[in-house]
Amino acid sequence: MSKQRILLKLSGESLAGSSGNGISYEACASIAQRIVEVHRLGHEVAIVIGGGNIFRGRLAGQLAFERVEADKTGMVATCVNGLILAQMLRTLGAPSHVYGSMGIETVIDRYHSESAKKRLQSGEIVVLVGGTGNPFFTTDTAAALRACELEADTLLKATKVDGVYSDDPEKNSSATRYETLTYDECLQKNLEIMDQTAFALCKTNSIPIQVFNLFEEGSIKKALTESKGSTLITGGTCQ
Repeated sequence: MSKQRILLKLSGESLAGSSGNGISYEACASIAQRIVEVHRLGHEVAIVIGGGNIFRGRLAGQLAFERVEADKTGMVATCVNGLILAQMLRTLGAPSHVYGSMGIETVIDRYHSESAKKRLQSGEIVVLVGGTGNPFFTTDTAAALRACELEADTLLKATKVDGVYSDDPEKNSSATRYETLTYDECLQKNLEIMDQTAFALCKTNSIPIQVFNLFEEGSIKKALTESKGSTLITGGTCQ
């Protein structure tokens, strides 16, 4: 297996475990172990993480947040998650560094692509927080943007199901999983995996997206090494 530079997109909820809120030590440890497993194979690993386990749209509505202020709060939530995940990685022996897109330099270094690349090349795991640093953009778009800037070979989109389905498999037992898709087909079929801006960035820069189930044993390694059990999105033809 050739060495790759990976951009892993994690949801904030993945750090919460079954509760969906807050931070679960067990969930963080499990995810960190799977990241370290891939890192020890020699792959360069960058991570973009969300903040939904701490602050979600529903709470923003309850608190009567304006959209811009809600997005800013969500960006700060990703910083908390990133610091915790990086520390968990270090505990497992993997050198890690956190970069943020916002000006909180006393806590997190400001993101710069060339600096992040050098850390990846030196064997550090890079954790990227704060989204794009701007409101109105999702962390999926942030993941696609950072994948482009860091010249990642692939973007791994971690979910709670084993790929992209024709419908919600938890609600429709007849839903079928796609082995492969094109960027355009995802948009045409209205498959809500990532937003249009994220797809456009990956399409323009020819970065494949692998959608996989984070919660399976050895899931990140499997997504890189096995063609089955996930969905690959590229510019090619859907099969």
